[in-house]
This record gives sequence, C-alpha cells and structure tokens, in this order.
Amino acid sequence: MGSVFSSALWAHGGAAGTDTDQCKFELEKDHWIHYTAYQPQAYPAEEFCGNIPDTATLTQLVFDYQDQRYRGMAVEFEVTKEPEGKRVFFQGAEKHKSGTVVLSLPQGVPEQGKYLIHITLLQDNGERLDAHMGFKAGAGQPTSKGSMGLYALVLFAGLYILYLSNAGFKRQIDGLLGKAKEF
Repeated sequence: MGSVFSSALWAHGGAAGTDTDQCKFELEKDHWIHYTAYQPQAYPAEEFCGNIPDTATLTQLVFDYQDQRYRGMAVEFEVTKEPEGKRVFFQGAEKHKSGTVVLSLPQGVPEQGKYLIHITLLQDNGERLDAHMGFKAGAGQPTSKGSMGLYALVLFAGLYILYLSNAGFKRQIDGLLGKAKEF
C-alpha cells in the first residue's frame, strides 16, 4: 500500500500525445529544451521546475537540449527578477557540444518572488531567437500529496495497532462507533 504513494511511481512524462512535462519548452517550433533546477545543499535529492523552495543557497539550473541542432549553436542565458527585470545572473553566448548546460548560481536568487530565465539562441545568420521560462523562488518545499497519503497511512496503522493492543482505547473507539451508528 505504501508504494502507491511513492513519488517514483508517479514520475512525469508520458506516452505520445499525453506528455504533460511542465519543465520543457520550445525554443523553436517542435524543437525543445528540458529544464531542471537543483538546490543540492538544501534539498540534495530533489528536482524542481516552476517552484524553487529556497533563496540565497546554491542553485543549479540544468538545461538539456532535446534536439541535436542546438549543440552547434551559441546560446546565452540570463535570469532576471520580475517584474523589475533586474538581472541576477548572466552567461554569455557559448556553444555546448554535450547538449547539457549547467548554470550555477552560488548564492541562488537573492529574494523571494518571480523570476524569468531568458534563453537566447544565436543563429548562424546572426538572428537572435529568444525563449523564456518563469519560476517562483522562496516559497519553501511543500509536502507532496503522495507524502501526505503515506503519513495518513502510517497514522492509521499506528492507531489500529493501539486499538488492538489497548483495551481502554478499544472501549472508547467502540463507544464512539456505537454512537455513530445511532445517527
């Protein structure tokens, strides 16, 4: 029963036509980049996308090109605080032959709020193609529904064991159940 609430069983992605991955976005029509954020010091085993829990802690933004064509093109990255548009991070145009780009923000983002990642693809003909991805930072790590279900299951199991092993508690519960049946 506990495995039903396991986050590994509820992984994102899906079959063709049903992919609801909120962490990927189009740079060009039908050409995608996947984005994942990490805060390894605060949450070593967690991945984030649209909501990053902490501020002022090491934050790594990882971009994976899902299309080979971007590996030979220069890409520029910028992170701004919105709505002010204040720049908090910038990496000039570089080619990333591996298809993976890791942007490391040693101090993370400075304050709670909305941020925008600007990705600029510098095409061979000199044109600049811009894409944007927003995220919120500093709201803390919410407890997932799967975790809440697991906590409820453990609580229920503990109460059931108490019910079976304690005669006084059993009498109280049986009395409450008897009154509930009268309604």
